[in-house]
Amino acid sequence: MAYYFYGLDHVQLAAPEGCEAVARSFFNHVLGWTEIPKPETLKKRGGVWFRCGTHQVHIGVQKDFVPATKAHPAFHVHNLDEFRNYLRQNNIQIIDDGTRADEGVRRFYLNDPFGNRLEFLEWLTPL
Repeated sequence: MAYYFYGLDHVQLAAPEGCEAVARSFFNHVLGWTEIPKPETLKKRGGVWFRCGTHQVHIGVQKDFVPATKAHPAFHVHNLDEFRNYLRQNNIQIIDDGTRADEGVRRFYLNDPFGNRLEFLEWLTPL
């Protein structure tokens, strides 16, 4: 085969117009993701970009925004229990899914400030 996939480059989450301050507060200050600069040509579109591990998460402005309540990205976390405790201490509502031994993971969900579903998981056996 002459081509192959490296994997994901980024995930885009939609948000309403004027979302930037709220996005920074949540994704940078709560989750601890580093904001990365958008290319100059894209800044006029609004939104904000972050680094999550080796990947990027782009928060993009969408007119007629409707949150993604089922479709979602899943983020692999080391020490999921500590992360869960940290979020609870910061009054972030968590939706527990518990341990799914049949899938080999533990996970929980939460909604970002715009109502988009986010999944956080840890493999029972390290990858």
